[in-house]
This record gives sequence, structure tokens and C-alpha cells, in this order.
Amino acid sequence: MSEHLKSSSVSELLDLIGKDSTRETISVGDILETFGNRAFGAMMFVFAVPLVLPMPPGVSAILGAPLIFITFQWMLGRRTLWLPKVLLDRTVSLSDFRTISHKLTPYLARIERRLRPRLTFMYNPLGDRIVGALCFVLSLIVFLPIPFGNMLPSFAIAAFAMGGAERDGVAAIIGWMAAILSFFVLAVLSKAIIAAMIAFFSTLIGMF
Repeated sequence: MSEHLKSSSVSELLDLIGKDSTRETISVGDILETFGNRAFGAMMFVFAVPLVLPMPPGVSAILGAPLIFITFQWMLGRRTLWLPKVLLDRTVSLSDFRTISHKLTPYLARIERRLRPRLTFMYNPLGDRIVGALCFVLSLIVFLPIPFGNMLPSFAIAAFAMGGAERDGVAAIIGWMAAILSFFVLAVLSKAIIAAMIAFFSTLIGMF
């Protein structure tokens, strides 16, 4: 990777990928190669941030699967990101990528302008593995078809991802807060879902 690419922000790299007119599709492998040594944070952000918004059923499973692979490796302390060929070969049309990129990069650029290396003591081999383990658990939650249950975990993963990419401890703190809130909301939703199922089956049994 050239020195120019190494110094480019994630939003600039996404914009650069979209400007490549030599291809009709963009694969996950192409994105991974472009991000280089920032692949962990960048790829986590790319797959997590769309799920912060309400998505059609099934999208969380599609985007959640790569997150599970990525966060598991972060938890193990791997230096380089590995993805199976079936994920690397997944493609999206260049026009669709540009549409997503154009919607995403303005917000991402604003976030990046506020990020800077601070509270860097939070980033160390042990700390990275702890955050990786937390993000792995959050990615499993994202993968599950829980109504409105994947938005907060996705936000937490995105915050950890950007914090890791820029070594910004404030972003990590936001990620921890969102993760704790995610588990609280999940517990409430789980109780509500279980209570609804019990009420449904009780009503169903009462009909016979």
C-alpha cells in the first residue's frame, strides 16, 4: 500500500474505491486490500454501521456473518485479518457501492474530524482482546433475528471500530456505554418476548 493510502482516512478510502471505473463490481476482498493494516476497524465499521438503522428482515444475518469472523479474530489478537473465500468473493455492483458510499462518507467524515489519538492507554494487547471479545458477543446478537435488537449492538461495534482505527479512547468509552445499554435492552426485550409467547400459548391452550 502506498504512503498516500496509509495516511488516508476511512472515508477517503471508501470514496477512492467508488471512483474506480475499471470494474463493474466491488468485492469484499477489494475493500479488504484497500484498507490494509486498518482492515479490522474499517471492515467492522463498514458491516456494522448500516445496521444502526432499521433494515429489512434478513439483512442482519448477511452483514452479521462477516462481523462474527472479524471480531473473533480481533479477540484472538490476530495482526492481519483473514476472511474465507466465500466472503471475500461476495460482490456488490459499483453503482450500488457508490450509492452507499455517497450516503455514508459525509457522516463518516464528520465523525473522523472529531476523532484523534487520546486516552491511548485503553489500547493495548489485553485491552484489544477484551474489546474484541465484547464485539464478538455483540456480533452474535446482531446476527440473531431479534426485532430492533441489533441497532444498539451495531452502534457499539461501529464506535469500537472507529476508536480502534484512530486510537481514540473516547470512542471506546462510547462503545462501552452502548454495549452495556444493548445488554440491558436485550434483557428487557427477551423478557417481553418470553412473556408474549407464554401469553400466546396460554390463550391457544385455553381455546381447546
